[in-house]
Amino acid sequence: MTNADGPPIPVIIDCDTGVDDALALLFAVRHPGVDLRAVTCVAGNTDVDGVVRNTLTVLEQAGAPDIPVARGAGRPLIESARSARHVHGEDGMGDIGLPAPTRAPAHVDAVTLLRREILASPRPVTLVPTAPLTNIALLLRTHPEVTRNIERIVFMGGAVACGNATPVAEFNVWHDPEAAAILLTAGVPITMYGLDVFQRVVVPGADVRRLRESAEPGTRLAGDLLSHRPATPDVAVDSEAGGIGDAGAVCAVVDPAGITTRLLPVEVSLAPGPTRGQTIVDRRPRPGEAEIHTGLREQPLVDVALDVDVDRFVKLYLTTVERL
Repeated sequence: MTNADGPPIPVIIDCDTGVDDALALLFAVRHPGVDLRAVTCVAGNTDVDGVVRNTLTVLEQAGAPDIPVARGAGRPLIESARSARHVHGEDGMGDIGLPAPTRAPAHVDAVTLLRREILASPRPVTLVPTAPLTNIALLLRTHPEVTRNIERIVFMGGAVACGNATPVAEFNVWHDPEAAAILLTAGVPITMYGLDVFQRVVVPGADVRRLRESAEPGTRLAGDLLSHRPATPDVAVDSEAGGIGDAGAVCAVVDPAGITTRLLPVEVSLAPGPTRGQTIVDRRPRPGEAEIHTGLREQPLVDVALDVDVDRFVKLYLTTVERL
């Protein structure tokens, strides 16, 4: 990752568009510090064909150039697909009546496009998955050579405290826990932008209303999407406020100082039962009895986001999406 005055950061987003994935795409195509090289799609918030449609429409509404978009996995590695239409609407985009896209996706699958764009990039790529991690797991297992040109993976997923799919598991990791476990062993630097910070970055209602009144399609779309994504109940804001959700992970790419992270051991619970899909983050200052009696286990070290400068990210998001 680089500072704001350096060359644009080569970024690939892997998403399940989704209201807040759309907010992330709008930010990425409008921030001058991001070189969005490709977008890959996976089943999650809605079915994979709906994700492809939504992604292409959002890029067109944002006035983005012909960024390649590819269809990926239609279901997790092991589990059946389980959508989040109850959150994102039947079409995955809040049912706000967006037009169908006018262009088609790439003629290659998501894993092929990921490999091609990562290895072709003149600078190491920052990979930003904002979805279940199925495509990324397939990429890492099929083409492990890509890691030599990945600068960092900043993924939206997991939780230190509470989950949303279950009391302890966040949706993206819960949807495909095995894929998340593979991601954690990628062998490149990883930042986990989890629910602990995801739920806190909320755009005030006055700003949402201003975006919705814009004559510019991309800016207006950001406002419409934010209005569909209300703040969580434990955040004291007005009723018209909306959380930027996944977009915060892209904010963290261009402004990593906006989050506070700690390098901590993280593993994913894969066993059946109430903890399946939980990201177990070890914040203990020293080993406990389990390690003393049975020996230390090697766990991947991940930069876990524990705090976020909310005002800083809200300002960054608004400044970016209102750019023409």
